[in-house]
Amino acid sequence: MSLRVRPFERPDTECVIALWRAAGLTRAWNDPRKDIERKLQVQPELFLVAIDGDAVVGSVMAGYDGHRGWLYYLASDPARRGEGIGRLLVTEAERRLEELGCPKVQLMVRPDNIAARGFYDALGYESFDIWATGKRLIADA
Repeated sequence: MSLRVRPFERPDTECVIALWRAAGLTRAWNDPRKDIERKLQVQPELFLVAIDGDAVVGSVMAGYDGHRGWLYYLASDPARRGEGIGRLLVTEAERRLEELGCPKVQLMVRPDNIAARGFYDALGYESFDIWATGKRLIADA
């Protein structure tokens, strides 16, 4: 395996969207192309892909707002789970966030996603009780 991590490039778009779909990350109310375009306007250097040869095999979006960092869209090729792709991406995202002075990173996992919860537990992430809420300002559909 010759994995490497690099920032997302526009030609990666279709491969990344296919990866997100295969990993079950897309939702009807979020247009993945719009999510990509929005990320490319804000800290595009924190949108990372894992590459093996010419193939995109993983992705993560990270961000830092000056208070804490966030991780989104962590995905690895479902056929390659267990190879360390997700760990590699999270480690690199954390490294880049720390270089920016980010003291803490958080993420959201759907409660029924037991595999993801176990993955993050193994990486040292701690769960905590909060009430997550949100409000859509721009509708994608």
